[in-house]
Amino acid sequence: MRQQHILVVDDEPGIRQSLSGVLEDEGYAVDSADSGEACLAVLPGAGFELVLLDIWLPGLDGMETLARIQEMPFADRPVVVMISGHGSIDAAVKATKLGAFDFLEKPLSLDKVSVVVKNALAHRSLAIENSRLKADTGARYRIIGDSVPMKALRQQMSLMAGTNGRVLIYGESGTGKELVAHAIHSLSPRSGQPFVEVNCAAIPEELIESEMFGHSKGSLASAHETKVGKFQKADGGTLFLDEVGDMSLSAQAKVLRALQEGLISRVGSGKAVPVDVRVVAATNRDLQKLVDDVRFREDLWFRLNVIRLVLPPLRERRGDVPLLARFFVGKYNARYNRDAKLTDSGIKALEEHTWPGNVRQLQHLIERLTILAPNERIDGEAVRDALSAMEPRDHSVETLADAESEQIRKVLAATGGNKSRAAQILGIERKTLYRKLERMKL
Repeated sequence: MRQQHILVVDDEPGIRQSLSGVLEDEGYAVDSADSGEACLAVLPGAGFELVLLDIWLPGLDGMETLARIQEMPFADRPVVVMISGHGSIDAAVKATKLGAFDFLEKPLSLDKVSVVVKNALAHRSLAIENSRLKADTGARYRIIGDSVPMKALRQQMSLMAGTNGRVLIYGESGTGKELVAHAIHSLSPRSGQPFVEVNCAAIPEELIESEMFGHSKGSLASAHETKVGKFQKADGGTLFLDEVGDMSLSAQAKVLRALQEGLISRVGSGKAVPVDVRVVAATNRDLQKLVDDVRFREDLWFRLNVIRLVLPPLRERRGDVPLLARFFVGKYNARYNRDAKLTDSGIKALEEHTWPGNVRQLQHLIERLTILAPNERIDGEAVRDALSAMEPRDHSVETLADAESEQIRKVLAATGGNKSRAAQILGIERKTLYRKLERMKL
């Protein structure tokens, strides 16, 4: 295991030697410097995790040295513990505001030094891990595209990033509404809190209130215990209402109350429970028409429609197809240990398609091609064949049936037998895949 590296900065030789000896005995690698200038000269690229820094130094004092350390790139920046022989509350407060982890007074207690050093190094490790996770999250929910609509979308998202304003996302199926909702959450002040999704179209109308607000034991025939709803699970974080236009009028009334008052009530309970959620909603339907048809509450529409984002269909930003395709090839090469490469003719064939299923259709096609591409080259012929295979056709000819069976076997093997995922990649319904597997006797 690599030794953690500490720099002791003090103009007193005795302090430097004493601290170095104690810390080396505890297994740390220790260097020392006698001035702020020497400290700043040695830090870049040296891999120090911690600096023990005296405030009172000749020339550049400790506070100014601390301020300059805080300007270093995050990945290279050590955590700093200040040391002073003339301790004061004002000095400690100033050091903390400048970014110091802690403040030690002389004469030093070596036991306290040991504890503070361990805590400071643990704090730095946690900060680096949090930064890495945040970067991973940002990459996972990256909005890809250089077209004018996508640049405008990213600009809108950056402007609203620091707010808690409600967002209503419009877009056809497959345009990436859920991805945008995740990205909004990851950019917001609530990013460290839960992101909870409710697919309003997938929950039976008689159960949606229970799913959203929870229920008390015995309130429903199947309610054998008290259930916490999605609103409570998202408390402090973001609640994503996908396909919000499919919500029943009864559920809409309760959602409206939750947004107006910050209160929800479980089914079967009159007790109001406070909740603090940011609601992001999405729909592929015309909510204005639903309002006109008295199928969606106008007051709820106004509440949800604080910030309006419209996602363009892929056919209106075909210039983004090559970027998206290459991104998905890289993603699925890594997932399935492939080395597939898109050729120029493959890109051209992708750009010529109309993409009725939008980005989701492109993603599933590339996943399929990455798994099945012959010689690991995805050319125009392979793209056209795959697109044709994903459309309904007559498989009565035995040779076609054999080819289809082979593709199904390959996709199932690549997905570890996950039939739902395989059906998505193959571009067919799950029940259709089950019928084909029965016919293949698998």
